[in-house]
Amino acid sequence: MADVETDRTARRRPRHRRGLRLLLAALAAVALALVGTRLDTEPPRPTVVATPEVSTPAPAPLSPEELAARVVPTIVTVTSSTGLKSTAGTGIVLSEDGLVLTNHHVVDGAVDVSATAMATGRSYDAEVLGYDTFRDVAVLRLGAAEGLPVATLGDSTGLRLHDPVTAIGNAEGAGLPVASPGRVTGLNESVTARSSGDGSRNRLTGMIEVDADVRPGDSGGPLVDAAGRVVGVSTAGNPDNRPDAPAADHTGITSYAIPIDDAMGVAGQVREGRTGGTVHVGPTPFLGIAVTNSPTLQDGARVVAVGFGSPAEQAGIRSDDLITSWSGTPIRSASDLTYEMTARHPGDRVEIGWVDATGAARTASLVLGAGPP
Repeated sequence: MADVETDRTARRRPRHRRGLRLLLAALAAVALALVGTRLDTEPPRPTVVATPEVSTPAPAPLSPEELAARVVPTIVTVTSSTGLKSTAGTGIVLSEDGLVLTNHHVVDGAVDVSATAMATGRSYDAEVLGYDTFRDVAVLRLGAAEGLPVATLGDSTGLRLHDPVTAIGNAEGAGLPVASPGRVTGLNESVTARSSGDGSRNRLTGMIEVDADVRPGDSGGPLVDAAGRVVGVSTAGNPDNRPDAPAADHTGITSYAIPIDDAMGVAGQVREGRTGGTVHVGPTPFLGIAVTNSPTLQDGARVVAVGFGSPAEQAGIRSDDLITSWSGTPIRSASDLTYEMTARHPGDRVEIGWVDATGAARTASLVLGAGPP
């Protein structure tokens, strides 16, 4: 049995699933609208009359069965492989021709990505069109897809504490949609997510905190409101609650989702084909090193590994060297180097500066290769 790394999560403990495995269902609804007409028998009057505003009532909450029928066909299970390990996650269908939203960590480092549509059971090869490492968002294109049911998007800015929500995804990488109901327990939260694959950490801000049981494999899946509208993208889970949370919120489960408005901002930029800020579009540049923050007060990105035959190795960079500059821009941390790489593409030439193990300052010009997302 393959070792499947299914998600980035914080510490977690075994617990009973509150959601049930959902069966795919096809429900049809016929909406009847009664239209009344009125004949105006009097001529128009010159008096200006203020018309009261009519608010649109909120959609009625769906039953668990109705929620499943609406949401499940609009998700895909995602499987990615680095050649050494596999990762399972979930994706949200944004267009009939196979544009899919998921987490970046689901496809991070993958040389092969595929997806299976819950609506049809059909599998597709997937291409990573673009991503934002810092916001943990990626956009995929499913090859030769057509006619896929599209998710209904909500407005994450309208969320309030204690609103009912449900996380739906490929829990534990089993290939079956599982629902986990809960409530919103925090807004605009910050969390440090740790990858279960390589232990790397990513600071995420502006997150939706919920007490829904988000599990490995749910990453990239929809967090929906009571009407089945996507309000977030599930990304991390932790069984420990915030110590300052009200007693009523202490359920033993805390999970986090990216607000859908933020995620769609990334998706919109990827659709436009515009690399900029923290969003990268197109093939990924490859330098060939793994870095971490310097363990001392000295600024820089500490090299912890160098790929054989990589541009970095050919330039003379070795483990324990400290990267200090990138084409004239100072590098003060590992995040700085990641940010600078975001704006580059394979074939770009860069000037890199570093301090080697002897303390000598060195520089080199190198051409970036092509690598996985």
